[in-house]
Amino acid sequence: MPAFDPSAVLTHWLGSTREDVTRYVIFSVGVWLLLWVILAPWLKGRKIRPDTPAPRQLIVEFLCSIRSIAVFSTVSLMTFGLARAGLLPLPRIAATWGPVWFWISLGLMIVAHDAWFYWTHRLIHDPRLFRRFHRRHHRSNNPSPFTAYSFDLGEAAINGLFVPLWVMVVPTAWPVVGLFMLHQIVRNTIGHAGYELYPALRDGRPLLDWMTTVTHHDLHHAQAGWNYGLYFTFWDRAMGTEHPEYHQRFAAAVRRAHASDARAPTGTPAIGVNAPR
Repeated sequence: MPAFDPSAVLTHWLGSTREDVTRYVIFSVGVWLLLWVILAPWLKGRKIRPDTPAPRQLIVEFLCSIRSIAVFSTVSLMTFGLARAGLLPLPRIAATWGPVWFWISLGLMIVAHDAWFYWTHRLIHDPRLFRRFHRRHHRSNNPSPFTAYSFDLGEAAINGLFVPLWVMVVPTAWPVVGLFMLHQIVRNTIGHAGYELYPALRDGRPLLDWMTTVTHHDLHHAQAGWNYGLYFTFWDRAMGTEHPEYHQRFAAAVRRAHASDARAPTGTPAIGVNAPR
């Protein structure tokens, strides 16, 4: 077993932090700049809420997100230590299993992370845990792309635990973990974007209704007892925690008439292009 090397630990921690900060900055700043600045005049019809968060909120979210990344890197020292001790063989084994397992393991990791997020998310909404673990994230009642990692320390640790636990029990090559991290930050920043970006059917329902949309997660920030899912709508629908007005709100965000409103009697207001919000 290699001797403990503080410089190697620090090098790993700094490298992990640098990579995660780079991903976060590219996508949070990129989504904010693209949607809130460059394309804002063309996307105003898809803005979910009429008001925009104050600059102070964006700065606090950014700083809290950097703090969360420091926690992620600290938690990742678990796998670093196990690998240095020769006690983490599964990533090395998975690397020999070929491209089919590469993509299967990526899909499994995403699905498993969605389940991990749903159930830990519901757990920290328990009133006994909320103030200590999840209050920071919900201070962003009107979220922004910078909200993605704006967590309390406890929530950051819970989110950071998923990857170390996964690679300890499921053969997953490290490049798969890298793609997974890219996927989750893209979905996370878009989920807090404030503009509904997902395509809709003619009846106002999401084209990919099995995926969470921007409206889906925005409703969670507005009314915290609903919509706990991260990537998929499965758990919320199976457990009865999807907001009852989700499809109606989505239809309003994309300026389509909701199916039930389209069938409403003459004189009944419908949610559509000209309907008030």
